[in-house]
Amino acid sequence: MSAVVTNNVDQRGSMTGKQGVTWWIALRAILSGLLFVLVVSGILVFQFLPMDRVILDEGDVSDSDIRAPHEITYVSQILTEEARARAEAAVRDIYDPPDARVARQQVTKVRQILDYVDSVRQDSYARPEQQRQWIEGIPDLSLSAAVIDQILGLPEEDWQAVRAETISVVDQAMREEIRGSQLDQARRRVSTLVGLELSEVEAGIVSDLARDLIKSNSFYNAEKTNEAKRLARESVQPVSRTIAEGEIILREGDIVTPLDVEALSALGLRQAGIEWQGVVGTVIFVLLIAIVLGLYLFRFQQEYWVRWPRMLLLLLLLVLFILAAKLMVSDQAILSYLLPTAALSMLLTVLLGPQLAITVTVLFSMVVGFMAGGSLELAVYALVGGLIASLSLCRVERLNAFLWAGVYVALANLAVILAFRLPNQDYDAVRLLTLAGFSLVNGGLSASLTLAGFYLLGTLFNITTSLQLMELARPTHPLLRQLLLKAPGTYHHTILVSNMAEEAAGRIGADALLARVGAYYHDIGKTIRPYFFVDNQVEGVNVHERLDPRTSAQIVISHVKDGLDLAKRHRLPRKIRDFIPQHHGTSLATYFYQQARESEGDEVNEEDFRYPGPKPQTKETAIVMLADICEAAVRAERPASIEEIEELVREIIGSKVLAGQLDECDLTLRDLDEIRNAFVNILQGVFHPRIKYPEEAERDENEGDKGA
Repeated sequence: MSAVVTNNVDQRGSMTGKQGVTWWIALRAILSGLLFVLVVSGILVFQFLPMDRVILDEGDVSDSDIRAPHEITYVSQILTEEARARAEAAVRDIYDPPDARVARQQVTKVRQILDYVDSVRQDSYARPEQQRQWIEGIPDLSLSAAVIDQILGLPEEDWQAVRAETISVVDQAMREEIRGSQLDQARRRVSTLVGLELSEVEAGIVSDLARDLIKSNSFYNAEKTNEAKRLARESVQPVSRTIAEGEIILREGDIVTPLDVEALSALGLRQAGIEWQGVVGTVIFVLLIAIVLGLYLFRFQQEYWVRWPRMLLLLLLLVLFILAAKLMVSDQAILSYLLPTAALSMLLTVLLGPQLAITVTVLFSMVVGFMAGGSLELAVYALVGGLIASLSLCRVERLNAFLWAGVYVALANLAVILAFRLPNQDYDAVRLLTLAGFSLVNGGLSASLTLAGFYLLGTLFNITTSLQLMELARPTHPLLRQLLLKAPGTYHHTILVSNMAEEAAGRIGADALLARVGAYYHDIGKTIRPYFFVDNQVEGVNVHERLDPRTSAQIVISHVKDGLDLAKRHRLPRKIRDFIPQHHGTSLATYFYQQARESEGDEVNEEDFRYPGPKPQTKETAIVMLADICEAAVRAERPASIEEIEELVREIIGSKVLAGQLDECDLTLRDLDEIRNAFVNILQGVFHPRIKYPEEAERDENEGDKGA
């Protein structure tokens, strides 16, 4: 019952502790995010260098002469747009061919109107005033009273001639193309179509009747016209503008034009005025970036909020590269393609891990696109190069890994440039070659910066890198030389333990290189008093037989403190130093403890015989603990078969689990099973039973006879 109560209290205490840690992590995340937003927003909003920039907008008056500090050739969007506008304006409106249906409709209408006029003329009961009103009421005609009187007064024969000629004139006129803008001209031309055999009065009547019945038969085609204008715009190549060094861009008193603003921006001489709308937009954008990064860290990498130096390194790298982007990136400058975004990705990969590097690369490429005025090309350029860098540099065990990563980045950059430039033909040969050269230089620059930052930042922030581990693994290291010369037995024990640890770590996905190197140094404290350890004792000689158990235990346990002192003196990384105290954890020096109990009774204080710890905190240190004790036990027990080795290893691992020595690392039962298999595989190859050859058997028999 008391055990249950104690367990519940421990659980409540653990929950309270976790809530406190979570609250502190959240507070630290909020404060870090606010600081990040303020710093990055300030970088994006304000101009830093150069200080001699001018603040001029369109319509302002220049207060001094402004000269070009260097020669520049750039694609002028304004000149290009003007050329395209001229090409578009040169395209004439497109009309459909004359519509024959309109002509037929008008001829039919003429016949209907003339038939109606015939009926009015032949109505003998109607008064002249009433006939005139009926003709005036015809909707499509606007005849004067004099012409109506002439129509009513014509003899029938003359009227029939006028009627036939009117139909003929409308027919002829409607066969020609008549646009809306040409309608008045076509109506004025009607009189030229009237036959010369008619009298002047008759010809006038025909003209007046036909003029009102002429309509447009060719109509404006907006779709074809717009398409022609689009093709005309697209046929215009981008217009480049070259400004010579020393050329005057603006004279004192000149009114600034859009072309001047563009030239000043291309030369880097213009500093835009601060607009609060832009400031607010920038702060919102940076806030979104900070929220995404913070949620990622809070969800998948919470240890960064606990390991403050690593968080500081992440923020420092981000701010430095955003500052570099501020100085290099714009929507006009070709210098944007030299920004070594891949260096950020590679540094984060080798120092903090590839998962975080990929996330930060995606966010940073968005920042680059934002700074470049929404340029998709530059955003993809930064993104692809950074992703290729991270994916090709997951683990660095040789220096040439940086070289190959730089090559991959250069090729990726070149591919992005060609993918964006070739389909739209938005390039000239010189500019394309320049961009290609910049993309290749970018790869080399990224690799160089990464290599330099790799050593510098790894040292400043106490981050153990794979190259450091490779250096520490060299047998010429002073500590390993001392171990070999002063404690050869421990040295050979260490080599075997390192092989076991490396194999086991590789099987469960832990850092095999770290486990191997950590195993090399886990027992370096034994070089201080090597002959107090069974590894280095001559068979049959045990100095502990002349000492009391308590003294022996203190001497043996002190190799942990001695090892830590040596590690600090030789500046071993923290990750390697952790193997020295953690490979024993808080285990008991059982042999000497039992001796003390036999001589002193049950009053012996167990803590006097216990290692100081801590217990293993990582998979790698736990593996070395298990490998160390398994190798020593197998060497001491000398099992006669593979089955006995496997059973012994299983018992040792189980005892460590039951003793709680593995409670603070994240090994799973599946991991422990893989570790056991790895240990057995190596130990059976070293401690397998040997077959005695005939000569050896005969020699042993003779020696046995002598002994008898």
